[in-house]
Amino acid sequence: MNIHNRIRLVLPKEGIYWKDAAWLALGIALNARAITAKNPAGTTIRVISLKAPLSDYRSEVAALAMNDWCMEEFGLERNDVVAKFDPVSSDYVFNWNGVTDPFRDPFMH
Repeated sequence: MNIHNRIRLVLPKEGIYWKDAAWLALGIALNARAITAKNPAGTTIRVISLKAPLSDYRSEVAALAMNDWCMEEFGLERNDVVAKFDPVSSDYVFNWNGVTDPFRDPFMH
């Protein structure tokens, strides 16, 4: 899967849920410019497996995990990608480094 310029994501051979693949890609895309700057010849990221307990499953967590892995693996500066529990809504609120709705394409006239 091509993420950005010469950054590629290779998914596990046995496959994964489509939402997990999309969120993994977002975790890389949030860091794509910095990864490209460090490796202009290209980068291939291979995911061997993605496992999470079903009782705590949220597909968004794949992006959080990939974001943290990219920062550690490539020595990138910390960004504002976080999840915080909101006791009022009893749900997690995600911050995607200023991106409010990462899978919404703006309407073009």
